[in-house]
Amino acid sequence: MSAPTVYDVAERSGVSIATVSRVYRNPDSVRAQTRERVLEAARELGYVPSGNARGLASRTTGVLGLCFPDYADPDAEADAENDSGADDAAMLYSDQIIRGMERAARRHGYALLIAASLQGGPESLVAKVAGRVDGFAVLAQTVPTEDLEVISRRLPVVMLAGPREIDHLDHLVVANAAGERELTRHLIEDHGLRRLAFVGGDPDSPDAEARFRGFREACGDAGLPVPDAPDLRTGMMTRAEGARAAESLLDRGGERPDAMVFANDQMAVGALRALERREVRVPEDMAVTGFDGIPLSRIVRPSLTTVRQPIRQLGEQAVELLVQRLADPSREPVSLELPVSLARRASCGCG
Repeated sequence: MSAPTVYDVAERSGVSIATVSRVYRNPDSVRAQTRERVLEAARELGYVPSGNARGLASRTTGVLGLCFPDYADPDAEADAENDSGADDAAMLYSDQIIRGMERAARRHGYALLIAASLQGGPESLVAKVAGRVDGFAVLAQTVPTEDLEVISRRLPVVMLAGPREIDHLDHLVVANAAGERELTRHLIEDHGLRRLAFVGGDPDSPDAEARFRGFREACGDAGLPVPDAPDLRTGMMTRAEGARAAESLLDRGGERPDAMVFANDQMAVGALRALERREVRVPEDMAVTGFDGIPLSRIVRPSLTTVRQPIRQLGEQAVELLVQRLADPSREPVSLELPVSLARRASCGCG
């Protein structure tokens, strides 16, 4: 069966070809009702806009794509701007994935196209990337499942992080729950800490929720109270949010926690600075831990105890799966869980 064309979408939605083109190239120029009708027709047909003359049928763009939400951390960006040597230290989760994908893509003779913003809506993001690449990796919560279903009929797609929402897609995740469980057990068994406060992210964040599940399991195994929800949640898991969370926990009154367990390193770094301002010694008065193993975690003072995940390997493995799928479209889809490791450092009393 031949791939649906812009002509098919125009006919199905009852608009001109020019209108279909504007929906994908300049969506704000089309009335919302018309835009939705065109997008619905495209979804029904399985149409993916082609970004160049060669199109998708030949799969010869020589480009792989990466889609992820643009969750920038202003504090990290400011550090990099103020210190030309801080670039590596300021690298976030997505930066590491990009480096891993770039390295592997170059090895296989591909370039990498990145879409890191949801401005204009998910359809705009899909239109920017899917029609210009031979295959692409998508971080969880970036593109709606129904849109991925359409794209994956024409292109290899690898899902990064989060649950495996579409069975026929290749899927990569790290051992979030196991890593957080090991870290929490370390605090309890090796340091004798009993009052632990977990700071999580948005409940829709699959990685943060998996880490909280590991925390709960370790608490249950040790006979400690098992919380139904994190002590605090933050909307954006940034340094500023981590600092605010630390301040809030300090201001609650009653017994302070023995440790603040954060769902990522960025929040934990923000908390270290807030605790220093409040003259709370880490780890003497309170331990602090993170998750991710970003470069900054090694150089903050005190150095941050964290769960180190193989972020660059995640990007590299995504490319390997895409290349394998391009070579053999009928290959059985795989779901891989990459291992993590515990980095014991000064912020919990080690090192």
